[in-house]
Amino acid sequence: MNKTGYFTHSDCRKHEMGPGHPECPERLDAIEDRLLAGGVGIALDRREAPLASLKDIELAHQKMHVAAMRGVGQELAEDIAAGGRGYAQIDPDTTMNVHTWTAALRAAGAALAATDAVMAGELENAFCAVRPPGHHACRDRAMGFCFFNNIAVAARYALDRHGLKRVAIVDFDVHHGNGTEDILAGDDRVLMVGFFQHPFYPFSGAGPHAANMVNLPVPAYTRGEAVRELIEQMWMPRLEAFKPEMIFISAGFDAHREDDLGQLGLVEQDYAWITSRVKDIAKKYASGRIVSSLEGGYNLGALGRSAEAHIRVLADV
Repeated sequence: MNKTGYFTHSDCRKHEMGPGHPECPERLDAIEDRLLAGGVGIALDRREAPLASLKDIELAHQKMHVAAMRGVGQELAEDIAAGGRGYAQIDPDTTMNVHTWTAALRAAGAALAATDAVMAGELENAFCAVRPPGHHACRDRAMGFCFFNNIAVAARYALDRHGLKRVAIVDFDVHHGNGTEDILAGDDRVLMVGFFQHPFYPFSGAGPHAANMVNLPVPAYTRGEAVRELIEQMWMPRLEAFKPEMIFISAGFDAHREDDLGQLGLVEQDYAWITSRVKDIAKKYASGRIVSSLEGGYNLGALGRSAEAHIRVLADV
């Protein structure tokens, strides 16, 4: 049995935010190409991401937000039918096209299906190669390239639908996962650990925060060695004490030194190391259960190599 699942869907490539936007469909191709070239793909159990139900998305988002996103999707379909271009600006960085609504349901659906498969013991862990990403999506609004918070939805689903008592979220994107914090701060069934460049978009996470959040703001140009040290000192004792029954990863690869959207200095080996430390905790307390979902990573070469390094550790190849 291939114990690592790989969830994706062609609908995730149809969402795009206009020419030159860094969060582009080619990001998924960059990962696929590396997995193919490195022979990792054959070690994975490939599965199609289903559409998430609105009820499950509403575990993490307000009904009004979900309805608003759906409404914009319908307006765009009408715009295209009337000969329009079919784009809607959500914030300065974030645009919907006529395919975004479906892609966002697939992205959340991948994390939910991965959670089901891992909970059923069909898979030990899973990676969701999906877009749009999710960790900036707040309870009541889309922002920062994100519409629904895939990882927060899946974490709540594991707690509320599968009856787990404790889940952990690990976020290693260059940007603070403000949406995940907005949704889950104060929920003592969840421990969220993250590091992120600061000061930097979305300019949050460094101030006072809820007891279930372990935020590690680091200055620009911090390298992997310093991040590893912080993880050992600050994340690991909290994860050990928390004893999560499942771990969710917001896997952003934009802290890579070649990624121009951030200014941190991580390399592929750092992502492999972080993944192996998370895996240690999962093996010890969570029967190995991990669901990882793609967040950032915009230099296509660095993204492909870093995602491959992450998935290699998950799949033991």
